[in-house]
Amino acid sequence: MRKLLVTGSSGLIGSEVCVYFSGLGWEIHGIDNNQREQFFGIQGNTRWNQKRLQETLPAFHHHECDIRDRERLLSLVKEVRPAAIVHTAAQPSHDRAAAIPFDDFDTNAVGTFNLLEATRQYSTQIPFVHMSTNKVYGDAPNEIPMIELETRWDYADPTYVEGIPESFRIDQSKHSLFGASKVSADISVQEYGRYFNMPTACLRGGCLTGPNHSGVELHGFLSFLIRCNLEEREYTIFGYKGKQVRDNIHSYDVARFIHHFIDSPRIGEVYNLGGGKNNTVSLLEAFDLISSISGKDMKYKYTDQNRIGDHICYYSDLRKMKAHYPGWDITKDLKTTFQEIHDSWRTRTIGS
Repeated sequence: MRKLLVTGSSGLIGSEVCVYFSGLGWEIHGIDNNQREQFFGIQGNTRWNQKRLQETLPAFHHHECDIRDRERLLSLVKEVRPAAIVHTAAQPSHDRAAAIPFDDFDTNAVGTFNLLEATRQYSTQIPFVHMSTNKVYGDAPNEIPMIELETRWDYADPTYVEGIPESFRIDQSKHSLFGASKVSADISVQEYGRYFNMPTACLRGGCLTGPNHSGVELHGFLSFLIRCNLEEREYTIFGYKGKQVRDNIHSYDVARFIHHFIDSPRIGEVYNLGGGKNNTVSLLEAFDLISSISGKDMKYKYTDQNRIGDHICYYSDLRKMKAHYPGWDITKDLKTTFQEIHDSWRTRTIGS
């Protein structure tokens, strides 16, 4: 039985990867220490998800470990002897990073480096998949000429009609401290691939979402937005008239792409991983969609101050991904994704 090591295994993407590969017959070793609760408070708690994995997956092993613990990681990778590694653990909020800069950098940059070196010391042959972020581009996408439509912004430059490609620049822009720490991790993953000839991939995620997200205001906007609607709580729009656009990808489709890469890995690759143009939605449009599902009006307030370094419009150009892995495509559309998140919050104990 092949073994998969997943960091951040109790989080949205980590848990989806655990479930997906368990279904393929892999033995799963998850690394998590509920650090999300330390970052975001009790509402960020992921122990419920850890318990779900332990109770439902037949060959799941939980390892209580902080990726900042270098010696523990070095020994754990050699002990587990995985056939592949999927690295999803991170401090994920660009707003929160400014308040905890050491924790952010040590988790995102140093933690990733620890895992890369642990992998290299064990084997340079196994696939290493890193969940990066579109924040590595900083706010440079905001320099693209925009057109304002009734409910959203969009790119006016036809160069970006399919979205942001992997060739888009990552420097000379404002990233937030989170974006900077993730750039460091991203470049390290590429360098280990190219310098040591290791099969590595950086997946620069847009809005990754799904029903198992512990969404909070500072991270996981769609999950948090839907939760606010169900609880009839007021949601805050930060600038851009509520017309800011994101492409949303369901965690299941993320796991499917990771499967494709692990089955046919490449050296030091980078992919923009999002829902693509067809799965884009603005905040205003998201309000209408969840209201049509829940039957509840969205309560919200507006502030002119946008989040520092936030994108006005961002969606991923998926053409490179599809060219390299033609068997992969988006399978979950926006409405399905919204419905699943809605149903999950309805059945989960809200406030736990």
